[in-house]
Amino acid sequence: MKKSLDQTINDLVIANRILAHENIVDAYGHVSARHPDRPDRFLLSRSRSPELVEPGDIMEFTLDGHAVNDDKRAPYLERFIHGGIYEKRPDLNSVVHSHAEGVLPFAITETPLIPVLHSASEIGLTIPVWDIAEKFGYTSLLVTDASQGRDLATKFGQNSVVLMRGHGFAAGGQTLLQTLRMSVALPKNARVYLEAMRLGPVKGLSAGELEARKSVMGVAENSATLRAWEYWACRCGCGHLLPGGGPKAGA
Repeated sequence: MKKSLDQTINDLVIANRILAHENIVDAYGHVSARHPDRPDRFLLSRSRSPELVEPGDIMEFTLDGHAVNDDKRAPYLERFIHGGIYEKRPDLNSVVHSHAEGVLPFAITETPLIPVLHSASEIGLTIPVWDIAEKFGYTSLLVTDASQGRDLATKFGQNSVVLMRGHGFAAGGQTLLQTLRMSVALPKNARVYLEAMRLGPVKGLSAGELEARKSVMGVAENSATLRAWEYWACRCGCGHLLPGGGPKAGA
C-alpha cells in the first residue's frame, strides 16, 4: 500500500535512528526514500548525524542532487549516491550509504563478498566493487557530484549492494524496510565470512536458496518482516513513532 508523504518522512526518521543504533552509520552515512508522489525526487535529511534526525530535517531533492523549494540548508555532500541509484533504478524506493567497517576488507582486496547467512540473502549473489579512481583519478573518495553518482549507479547495476573501494557500501531496495534489512545484515555477513575463511573453504548460499528466501521475506511488509521493524524501532527509542504509538504492554 502506498504511503503518504508524512508517513514516509516519519519512517525515514525511524530508519535513521535504527541504522545509528545498529552501528551501520555513526556521525556519517545516510538513508533516503523516493518521494511517494514524485518518483523524480527523493527525501533525505539535511547534513546531520543520523541518530539526531527529526521530521523537520528531511529535505527534498531532484535526482541530480539539487534541493527543491529553495531549501538553503546544508545537505549531505554525498547525496549524489542516492540520486544516481534512483535515476538508474526506477524500481528502487530506498537507498542507504554506510561506512561500516565490516565490509571494507572485501572492498580493498580481490576476494569477492558472497552471502553466507540466511538473513543476508537479500544482498544477492553478486556484490560488485566500485573504484572511483578508475574513471575520476585522484579524489577524496567521496561522491561529490552527479557524474560520480551515475558512475557508481552503473556499477551497482541490477544488484542490491555495491561496495565502494576504501569507503563503504551503498544498498538499495524496493522498500525502506528491505533496504534496512540488507544494510544491517551485510556487515554481519562480511564478518562471519571473513572469520569462516580462517577455518577452510566456505559454502555460501546458492542461487536456489536465495530464490527460496524471497518467497519467505517478500517485498511487501507483512507480520513477519514488520517484526524486525518494530524490534529495531523500540531498541533505538522510537517505539512511540510507530503507528498507534508502538506495542502495548500485554499485547
